[in-house]
Amino acid sequence: MNKDYIKNLGDLKKVGYESKSIKDELRDNLKIKIRNGENAFEGIHGYDYTVIPELERAILSRHNINLLGLRGQAKTRLARLMVQLLDEWIPTIEGSEINDDPLKPISRYAKDLISAKGDDTPVSWIHREERFFEKLATPDVTVADLIGDVDPIKAANLKLSYADDRVIHYGMIPRANRSIFVINELPDLQARIQVALFNILQEGDIQIRGFKLRLPLDMQFVFTANPEDYTNRGSIVTPLKDRIGSQILTHYPESIEIAKVITSQEAHLDKRQRDIIHVPETAKDLLEQISFEARDSEFIDHKSGVSARMSITAFENLLSTAERRAIKNGEEETLLRFGDFLGVIPSITGKVELVYEGEQEGAAFVALQLIGDAVKSLFPDYFPKIEKLQKPDATTPYDDLIEWFFESSGFELPDDLPDADYKEKLDSIAPLNKLIEKYQPELKEEDKYFMKEFLLWALVEHKKLSKQRFSKGLQFKDLYGSYISGL
Repeated sequence: MNKDYIKNLGDLKKVGYESKSIKDELRDNLKIKIRNGENAFEGIHGYDYTVIPELERAILSRHNINLLGLRGQAKTRLARLMVQLLDEWIPTIEGSEINDDPLKPISRYAKDLISAKGDDTPVSWIHREERFFEKLATPDVTVADLIGDVDPIKAANLKLSYADDRVIHYGMIPRANRSIFVINELPDLQARIQVALFNILQEGDIQIRGFKLRLPLDMQFVFTANPEDYTNRGSIVTPLKDRIGSQILTHYPESIEIAKVITSQEAHLDKRQRDIIHVPETAKDLLEQISFEARDSEFIDHKSGVSARMSITAFENLLSTAERRAIKNGEEETLLRFGDFLGVIPSITGKVELVYEGEQEGAAFVALQLIGDAVKSLFPDYFPKIEKLQKPDATTPYDDLIEWFFESSGFELPDDLPDADYKEKLDSIAPLNKLIEKYQPELKEEDKYFMKEFLLWALVEHKKLSKQRFSKGLQFKDLYGSYISGL
């Protein structure tokens, strides 16, 4: 159908245009994508066998949908991607405030215009990108915001009574007729507003200032909610919940590999950052493991969740830390270092809700604890496990390295050390080099230095070495030697 040649209602009838509800649009276009083996929700990862099949079933069933999950689980992203399942263009009565279907008008304006002009009624076209409306539910949202109110100025100008539907100023929902309408954080909406919503979902009735107006709106509602909200801030009233066809539970990535794909896709990085900074795969694994540790941490409120945005912003901070050092040293390229992970602490502290014990310890302490826990979790994937209890005369692969620190006065690693000096310092620890060669022989040369630092941090976390922060960087020492020297 060539919309450029369809200017009025008569043209629309000649080409045999048939009205279709928005739910049928979504359903029919989804069926085509499923038949063709196309991904209807491009850019969503980790939901292939859980959330997406349930969402597709809900669309095929023509349901209004509630996406229930913790923050940072792509609920709003899923709703926005539904726009791609709409027809590219649809016709509407020109000048209509509520996108009247030319063949099924519902407003007084559209009906009067068709009655006066017949087939000469002008038609305009709406692109699918204009058919998405979103509202964050907050306690101050009113019925007038969402549904509408009587406009006294319009009533005075037209010399009409308040009971006349022509004096209504339409709210967001009527203006989103024939569109996808998303209400985020639904439980935050006052109960009386929710009651007004379920009447629209069930009957298509709008009640403004006591005047009942029959408007059979054609809408696809998508709601999002956080399980925490049901107890902390509000709840979805039962009659409204009963009228939402499908409630779909979202979740966090179930593996580090999926989490890495999401972070890489969503991180806002300058191309030059990607070009000048070499990031080992181990560093990416460690970054995602921090989020996994946070979701299990005793210091963090599990009901609040740990958003995927934490890993995304932490990755951005991680690269910026390395970039800042390279700029200071006048280097055109640099290696990401383990010490750069101290730069992600602000991203962690701003993204987690601490329980009482976490508040007592402090956000920065909890962030460092998460980094340490992530190191301990990943360590056995690269090196022999360190047992908590060992026989006094038992030998371990790390004895020579621990002995090296015992005999030395300590090993300092300044944060802003140029790359050449950084490499030279780490290469000076012979037992460390031997461990990398023995247990990670296939490692790329540029990845070895991160792995060396990783091993040192792991020995600290397993209480084999000590680590202290000084003004310009970190110092690693023998655990007991440093203790004795402090006596």
